Amino acid sequence: MTHAQTQIVLNDRPARRFFASVVVLFKLRIVILLLFASIGGLMLAAHGRPDMADLLLLTLTGTMSAAGASALNQVLELESDARMRRTQRRPMARGEYRPAPVVAVSLALVAGAVALALAAGNLTLAFFLGLGAFIYVVIYTVVLKPRTPLNIVLGGAAGSCAVLAGSAAAGNWADPGAVLLAALVFAWTPTHFWSLSLVYREDYVRAGVPMLPAVVEAPRAAFWMLVHALFTGGIALLMVAHESLGLIYLVPVGLATASLVRGSLRLFRRPERDQAIEVFKGSNLYLAVALLAICVDTLLVL
Repeated sequence: MTHAQTQIVLNDRPARRFFASVVVLFKLRIVILLLFASIGGLMLAAHGRPDMADLLLLTLTGTMSAAGASALNQVLELESDARMRRTQRRPMARGEYRPAPVVAVSLALVAGAVALALAAGNLTLAFFLGLGAFIYVVIYTVVLKPRTPLNIVLGGAAGSCAVLAGSAAAGNWADPGAVLLAALVFAWTPTHFWSLSLVYREDYVRAGVPMLPAVVEAPRAAFWMLVHALFTGGIALLMVAHESLGLIYLVPVGLATASLVRGSLRLFRRPERDQAIEVFKGSNLYLAVALLAICVDTLLVL
């Protein structure tokens, strides 16, 4: 390797590290999942025929709002994140960025998303973008998470707002299918997050965060995960009544529901770390399957 090539490689490393840091700071992987959920709401409300301008507006504003709220969450939790193995390598916990600039950029992202929706004449979209960020940052992070094991139950409403932002982008926020999808995300969130919390139970105990698996015995936490999995599956199956959904949706979601409930039942019978990891992975796959099935089926509806 020549000297010039070596310089290119070395100079590229900080850029890669910065990009990786930004991905974590703004929780872009979670943002993508939330955006996918909002597109599911859009597809249901538009009966598989969304206006491309609505889709582009939703993609831009949804990404901005969710990313800004995610970074604000990390600023507020930098001390507790630093005490937990799972989160101690996050950029804010490691002191990679000063809080003030991150807060300024994050608030600008959320405010910019709301402003763009308003400029496009969609007041309802602006409302759900702002409400989702407010629930996640203020209601969940500041008020509920440090105080009650019900934190993630009520905090799941932030994900529901993403779905309703999608249906609002289509001009039909109260579409029955979108409302049911919002309820599905709300019911799904505790099973998804409590299974991960059970894996890292000691982290939450050490950080003093009253996540349910950190304050009750594992079998009791697993019971409530199973309850939420059953609610999630029930709502998902009920959604087939929507006029835009049929067998293309029902078959994969029915199979995914059976898998999620079976995994949650196994965790209830044997509430151990390996089973909790399986439920966490399965819950991620479950939501992805449901959202993909919604998008495909609504696109194919006649």
